[in-house]
Amino acid sequence: MKRILILLYVSMGIFTMAIGQELLSVRHAVEIALENNYDIRLSQNELLAAKENKTYGNAGMLPNATADLTQNNSIQNATQLQNSGVERSLNNARNNNLTYGINIGWTIFDGFGMFARYEKLQELEKQGDLQLKRTILATVGDVITVYYTIVEQQNLLSALDSSILISKERLRTAENRFSIGKAAKLEVLNVQVNLNEDISARLRQVETVKNLKTMLNGILARDLDVDFIIDTNVGIDESLVYGDLLERADQFNPDLQNIILHKKLAELDLKDIKSGRYPTVRLNGGYNFSRTESSLGFVAQSNARGLTYGLTATVNIFDGLNQRRNERIAKIQIDNAALQIEQQRLAVQTGLKTAYETYLTNIELVKLEEKNEDIARQNLDITLAKYTIGSISAVEFRDAQENFINAISRFNAAQLQAKLSEIQLKELVGQIDF
Repeated sequence: MKRILILLYVSMGIFTMAIGQELLSVRHAVEIALENNYDIRLSQNELLAAKENKTYGNAGMLPNATADLTQNNSIQNATQLQNSGVERSLNNARNNNLTYGINIGWTIFDGFGMFARYEKLQELEKQGDLQLKRTILATVGDVITVYYTIVEQQNLLSALDSSILISKERLRTAENRFSIGKAAKLEVLNVQVNLNEDISARLRQVETVKNLKTMLNGILARDLDVDFIIDTNVGIDESLVYGDLLERADQFNPDLQNIILHKKLAELDLKDIKSGRYPTVRLNGGYNFSRTESSLGFVAQSNARGLTYGLTATVNIFDGLNQRRNERIAKIQIDNAALQIEQQRLAVQTGLKTAYETYLTNIELVKLEEKNEDIARQNLDITLAKYTIGSISAVEFRDAQENFINAISRFNAAQLQAKLSEIQLKELVGQIDF
């Protein structure tokens, strides 16, 4: 009956604390983070910028048109000797020239460099998408880690609440026994010290839970004072298979995919550099108006307007062997990217293997600590009954009480570590699900 009353008091306390607070599930927490988290929003903006940059004009495929106006004026002391032998002189001779119009230029061939640049812009967009996915994975991993750390510490807080109620019951029993002469004052004092110790531990635990909630609110980028209750159920996915994880990591690990993309970009850089070996052909055209005035000369004033067009072709004959040097450096960058791919693939495989072994161990520890918690709970029930009738000392009961709290703490810690191992594996794979 006493145990039922204790559980009832704890349940009522938790219910009272929950009034006015939102129930925040791990899924809801992730959804809030995906919407509010600053790192994710920054990565989204970088992806939008990469999409805006992916245009034909940015790659140099489209013509460019300009409206130009040029006004030149001069005042000179001029002397002219004409073919007829007549010499003409004029001080402060004014010359004015005005030209304005629209000019168009279009590079129609640059050794296929424009196509390499456009493809590079496409790959940079993919890189922005990969970076966004990596940021999302890291943020989701942080949310889940902090969330289940709160679960662990909240469960421990509930256990401390139960321990305080038990200590209060012990104190009442000790005082009754002292009042009827069956116990010494020392026993009452020892029980009071134990109760104060439990209350002190609870205060520290409340602080820990509050700080963790503040940390989670920070990741969710919302008001840090928002209070909430959590779902204390920890569901651990025990169906993960190493071979399947390894195969998916090779396809979806964002760090590995990013390095593979770097190699593609290096290949496109080489293609762009090689375009320098080919001629560049550019079409030019425009429609211009011009007006010229001269104080000295055969023509005092002239006006002209009309269409201009033409073609310009240039080819690099010799540039100090820079073309050759740039190509060699680009090839080295491609080789380095290939080595980095193998290096990252090995790092992913190593991290995956060690994380999987830890995952298996933690699952076994959860099963073991769950049994230990049940044993410690039964031991506490028996000890409480014996202590009530005075067949064991307060010290023996305190040992059983501490063993119970420690068993709960180890079980919660084992659950947390198993969950974190699961999340680490899924983050390495690049696919965190619920």
